[in-house]
Amino acid sequence: MGHTPFGYRIENGVAVIDEDAAGKLRMLYDNYLGGMSLQNAANEAGIETYHASAKRLLMTEHYFGDDFYPAIIDKGTFDRVQAERIKRAAALGRLDRKSTKKRPKIPTQFSIGAIMEHYDNPVKQAEYIYSLLKSEVV
Repeated sequence: MGHTPFGYRIENGVAVIDEDAAGKLRMLYDNYLGGMSLQNAANEAGIETYHASAKRLLMTEHYFGDDFYPAIIDKGTFDRVQAERIKRAAALGRLDRKSTKKRPKIPTQFSIGAIMEHYDNPVKQAEYIYSLLKSEVV
């Protein structure tokens, strides 16, 4: 089972709103829209967290409701926060930061050296043959 998002608890297999945490979450959204920084908005709402964690709370789509989680905030508030987040990032010149993951280079060609030794033990023979394999990335 996955992690239950802040603001919810599971009762009898059903997600229900934890009203105390949900109130803090709503205040976080209001504080951020009111101009506070991420961490200050969270701290003022009574959520002790870091900048990045506060950002993740603001980006969690479960909060406007889905098939499993009931809505804590409305979609309009969520959308306004996302627009504000992008506006602030643009003002700070942070929109060009793209996460570019390097794709691992997978060997596509293999060659094997001359088999010079032979062992009675099949495991030892396999280890020896595998040691002769050479891979190349094309």
